Amino acid sequence: MNYYFNNTPIFYKSTGSGPALVLLHGFLESSTIWKELIPDLKEKYTIICMDLPGHGKSGNLSEIHSMELMAEVLYELLTHLNIATCKLVGHSMGGYVALAFAESYPHAVDTLVLLNSTPLSDSIERKENRDRALRLIQSEKKLFIGMAIANLFSEETRLLFPSAIEALKKEAYSFSTEGIMANIRGMRDRVDRTALLKNFGGKKWVVAGTKDPIVPFSQCKLLALETESHFKTVEGSHMSWLENQDEIVKFLLFIDFFYL
Repeated sequence: MNYYFNNTPIFYKSTGSGPALVLLHGFLESSTIWKELIPDLKEKYTIICMDLPGHGKSGNLSEIHSMELMAEVLYELLTHLNIATCKLVGHSMGGYVALAFAESYPHAVDTLVLLNSTPLSDSIERKENRDRALRLIQSEKKLFIGMAIANLFSEETRLLFPSAIEALKKEAYSFSTEGIMANIRGMRDRVDRTALLKNFGGKKWVVAGTKDPIVPFSQCKLLALETESHFKTVEGSHMSWLENQDEIVKFLLFIDFFYL
């Protein structure tokens, strides 16, 4: 189903009943990553999944999809759906959007989960890598997508999920080059929200993979301590929603009182 933001289609799905649980996917992903988790989660929650601008079936809004802009899109969608408060789960880039949402609309979120994500801004080296990606994708889109998705997995987990990796690549190939670039620019330019996470008054979680090649486990553990967030360890790399599906479902079902 589509919601229109500034005359641009934003694809979303809403299913289930109960408190609203919003699931935000990461870079080069779409709302389809949650499809295996939804059947169990919808028994307890109203599940809202959206394709972030430039991804999946959603259109492009700007040359830069800032985290603040994507948070605004989400807020307008929730307003359209008459949802006043939600539990917000963001995987990777989705976590950056979730933090921007919590900053702009603190009244609208009571629980915040960073799934393989971080409140930190990009390092200088990471910004340079983003700029290189912007140049590469214009001439070698498939090569960039293939490498980017493969690098989300450790060598070990890459061997365990070959068909899932190919499905992710195939879907990402369909995303517009302009949309992918807009999101790269948004991630590159995002601000540090460590203080925001520390001061967030609701429940807050940092979920980290022990072998995450993108968001280091040790860094996540330290940030959870610094921001007074609850910390959950999962075995595996950057794609916990896939590698630890049953564990993540169980965690989300008991998120209000499941402190490990």
